[in-house]
Amino acid sequence: MIEYKLSASLSGHDDDVRAVTFPSSKGVISCSRDGTVRLWKLLSDNPPLFDATISSNASAFVNTVAYLQPNTQFPEGLVISGGKDTVIDVRQPSKAPEDNAEVLLLGHGGNVCALDVDPAGQYIVSGSWDSEARIWPIGKWECAAVLRGHEAAVWAVLAFDSETVITASADKLIRVFSTGGKLLRTIRGSQDVVRALCRIPKGHPSGADFASAGNDGIVRLWTISGQQVGQLSGHDAFIYSLAASPSGEIFSSGEDRTVRVWKGNECIQTITHPAISVWGVAVCGENGDIVSGASDRVVRVFTRDLERAADAETTKQFEDAVKESSIPQQQLGEVNKEKLPGPEFLTQKLGTKDGQVVMIRQLNGSVTAHQWSVGQHIWVDVGTVVDAVGSSGKKVDYLGKEYDYVFDVDIEDGKPALKLPYNLSQNPYEAATKFIQDNELPITYLDQAKHQNQYLRLIHGAVTIDIDLEEKPLHHQLHPPPKILPQMVYLDILVARVPAIQKKIGELNQVLIASGHKDVSLNPTELSVLASLCKHLDSAGATKTSQSISGGLDLAIKLCTQWPYKDRLPGLDLLRLLAVAPETATFSHPRGGNIIDILVASATESDPPAENHIMMAIRAIANLFHTPQGRALAVSEFDKIQNLITPYISTSTNRNLLVAVSTLYINYAVYFKTENPSFEHVIALLDMLSKMTEKQTDSEAVYRALVAAGTLLGLDEETKSAAKDVYGIEKSVKTAVGKATDPRIKNVAREIGGC
Repeated sequence: MIEYKLSASLSGHDDDVRAVTFPSSKGVISCSRDGTVRLWKLLSDNPPLFDATISSNASAFVNTVAYLQPNTQFPEGLVISGGKDTVIDVRQPSKAPEDNAEVLLLGHGGNVCALDVDPAGQYIVSGSWDSEARIWPIGKWECAAVLRGHEAAVWAVLAFDSETVITASADKLIRVFSTGGKLLRTIRGSQDVVRALCRIPKGHPSGADFASAGNDGIVRLWTISGQQVGQLSGHDAFIYSLAASPSGEIFSSGEDRTVRVWKGNECIQTITHPAISVWGVAVCGENGDIVSGASDRVVRVFTRDLERAADAETTKQFEDAVKESSIPQQQLGEVNKEKLPGPEFLTQKLGTKDGQVVMIRQLNGSVTAHQWSVGQHIWVDVGTVVDAVGSSGKKVDYLGKEYDYVFDVDIEDGKPALKLPYNLSQNPYEAATKFIQDNELPITYLDQAKHQNQYLRLIHGAVTIDIDLEEKPLHHQLHPPPKILPQMVYLDILVARVPAIQKKIGELNQVLIASGHKDVSLNPTELSVLASLCKHLDSAGATKTSQSISGGLDLAIKLCTQWPYKDRLPGLDLLRLLAVAPETATFSHPRGGNIIDILVASATESDPPAENHIMMAIRAIANLFHTPQGRALAVSEFDKIQNLITPYISTSTNRNLLVAVSTLYINYAVYFKTENPSFEHVIALLDMLSKMTEKQTDSEAVYRALVAAGTLLGLDEETKSAAKDVYGIEKSVKTAVGKATDPRIKNVAREIGGC
């Protein structure tokens, strides 16, 4: 059989390409961590030439994309995408990013990571980190059913037919639901997290109806009744994506840098990419071409039709990039260079299966990896093997994964150090970008550096790392961690994509107008105020007071109090940024109430309240500590704020909410450390912190809670005695340490022990 050849390499995304779809032979669709969905329209077949347009801009990572084929109601079809902002964007392909979406589907309480459309085009199914899947009838646009039961994130969804939906989760289970929301069966058998699902066409030799794959590196074939009828083994790491062609071939992609092609139970081709991960793979039902999206930010199309193959120069660039890739040694197991075969092996021995990898000791002492291609009947050079073990010779565990190094990075004096895990096989720029995104630091930290090596520089022998953050190089060397307690600096939460907030408000405003709610929609004057406010926040930053923007605070308050509850999150986000201005803390509503009253009421006017609304209100209250006026208000309203937070301390799994709470508690602890505290407030805070450290598992939230508790324990002997004897702080700290994988937790716990 003819092998797949590169057809086109499509560059344009600024971050990992997380998902792809191939709706027709005329183009592909991709989404990325850069917040965009891109449409790649085919302009010519020979040579293959694509024209890219941006379909939408989100406020955060876009993780998943699906497509509704054209029908009488939507003759262009619909592009459907979702991501970290929890909003599912549905829009016509011809719409520009600044145009209104067809609809924004709201309801998920966490990152939207999976989407699918049923074959008849009747409904969309979505999956989220909130452990739920939801069914959205197309054209009605209201959630028709919430599919519950998973105990962890729903990583994959499959709209199997008009009556059946399949979900897969980080809880290692697959569940089959009716479209009405009834659980039909739970399928067990996967040995690890399940990340991908795909429908198998009828007639597959296994008799399977669908396939699943995930962290165990195995593609499993199932009947709809839950019987496993086959498995495909060959991947060396996590599998992230699955697709199947109408002819029955299965395509899989994963963290071993490959797309694999399966016919029956056999891998017939392995396509290695010059990337760390191949996040997505999709197949075109019209011509059998496939498309992949990878961590090197490139979308690639592959074909079996020589008429659509890339030209020689493009093909060579791709092959050279694969050869120049670095492969971490631990990915290939123990390596004894002295016993490896030399280059002659490649001409004397044949491989036994497609994708088989051998290591060759070159004459210069380097080790290269070569992969057997059944179709070409040759060994293909797929990269150089690098020793990815740090100078200590041992890997370092961080959050359940092993790294060559885990660096402490101090962003500002007095603030807790951040952890940067790093493997020598990683691209330094990608490691630095992920560090900034994971810790919600301003992306401008990256923009200020001119060359890749300025972002993160690692010297293997001296173990030194430099990261240019606001032109203040930070250095790490091998020395004991700095003292953490007591915390003496207030923390704020000000990272934001202001243009995305403005865009979302504009879209929601158009929906209000279209649905006849002009009484609460923004008029042209208010839209002008919004534009001026967002321009100020985006250029000068939230910490530069926005008093000069007349009406800005009133506008944000209107969005939080007069708009429908489900549409308030962008308004709360604006108010969160404005909370650092003194006039926000001193605001008094004409009908009574201060800014905390407004935040609490805006976030809780629903039963039950949305946790993301609660989270944003708490972020705003934490930011009030930026000014003396705000601190005074937050302390005077301590009981009211505690009532807002209490229901979520022990039970919530919303990481952003928990980090916001623990950040607020750090700020209270700093205030009580520097001002004359109320003993009752201190004890109440210690009670909440004790519950939080004992019940919660998120490392960042627990770490910040321990920093707050440790700061309070240093106030005086009376506080320390009450915390230990009445609230069992020692027990809760031991519990936190016992379940911790983050070394920072053990470090701060050690300091608390000496308080």
